[in-house]
Amino acid sequence: MDFDIWHLVVNMIRTVFVWFCIVIATLVLGFFAFITYPFDRKGRVVHRYARLWGKVALLANRVKVRVEGMEHLKGEGPYIFMSNHQGSYDIFALLGCLPFQFKWLAKKELFSIPFFGWTMAAAGYISIDREGTRKTVEAINEAARKIREGMSVVIFPEGSRSPDGSIQPFKKGGFTLAIKSKVPIIPIAITGSREIMPKEKLTATSGEIKIRMDHPIETKNYSLKDRESLMEKVNQAISRNFKLISGKSSEEGL
Repeated sequence: MDFDIWHLVVNMIRTVFVWFCIVIATLVLGFFAFITYPFDRKGRVVHRYARLWGKVALLANRVKVRVEGMEHLKGEGPYIFMSNHQGSYDIFALLGCLPFQFKWLAKKELFSIPFFGWTMAAAGYISIDREGTRKTVEAINEAARKIREGMSVVIFPEGSRSPDGSIQPFKKGGFTLAIKSKVPIIPIAITGSREIMPKEKLTATSGEIKIRMDHPIETKNYSLKDRESLMEKVNQAISRNFKLISGKSSEEGL
């Protein structure tokens, strides 16, 4: 058999297997999340299901994850984690390997996906409307209150996966939330996930994802009029670490 055809067949088999595992894990763990959430108001058990979901996706596709910079974080938070968004596997990597309980800040369209979106809502994830309506302001104010009370969140400030691997311009919503909540931002750089499952593709390839966290950026002294400077500071931190880990050899140890 021609090598290219063989490679295509192997990749198709891998992709089918990976998505089968993800779908089954979503259905099973989502069901447990539904029945657990009413008795788990702090979301600790539901987050364990989410972590297991991420680990299943990583294991099924034989994806290794290396996390750097944990020494920069002191205590359990709350924090607002802000990461660049390279591919679908960013979500699995952060869920499976970030040792903090957190919620996702996600666009409201994701919550309309049957079962998947319902599970997100049951897990207490935060829906944000990008249209800038009054409901958006109310949602951000409510999210800021929950963060001040101890809930950490993860945000992709680019808004969606990068189409070409470069870091895209940041959206303002996450920084408005950070300023209102007055908790530190943890800049996170991710590489490797685009090669595993890039935007607009469902094919799965094994590989290694690198995650690097920078020092916390305090937001207590920022007001909304300083939002642009805060965005630039976070962007510089993520870009700096992105270049750093992108230049490392994938043969280095985990």
